[in-house]
Amino acid sequence: MLEPLLLKGKKSGRPPIWARRQLIDGIRFRTRTGVPWRDVPERYGPWARVYDLFRRWQRDGTWQRIFNALQAQADAKELITWDLNIDSTVCRAHQHAAGARKRGISRLSRPAASRSSRTTTASDARAAA
Repeated sequence: MLEPLLLKGKKSGRPPIWARRQLIDGIRFRTRTGVPWRDVPERYGPWARVYDLFRRWQRDGTWQRIFNALQAQADAKELITWDLNIDSTVCRAHQHAAGARKRGISRLSRPAASRSSRTTTASDARAAA
């Protein structure tokens, strides 16, 4: 059923140690439980190999093809109910985020502060002259 979607091809080199089914079961275990990749049980193969298969299939679009095929099959059997849900929630920003006026003394009415915060000493005055 999904065999044509898996892009299997004969590759030269060392034969695989872990069956693809084991690795797929490891991916399913990880997504079902939410554990970190390093905590995938050893019966599914090394965690790095399980993750490698997951990432390769993610990058080449295999997971998307599997999802689309399964969705089309379920839709053909009328197992999917296509309902729309439109949310009209309004999000408001806090008044400070919107640039609201501040009460009290405004910056425009305050006298400008001197640019230098360093106090001038007698030795500085002689050095400047």
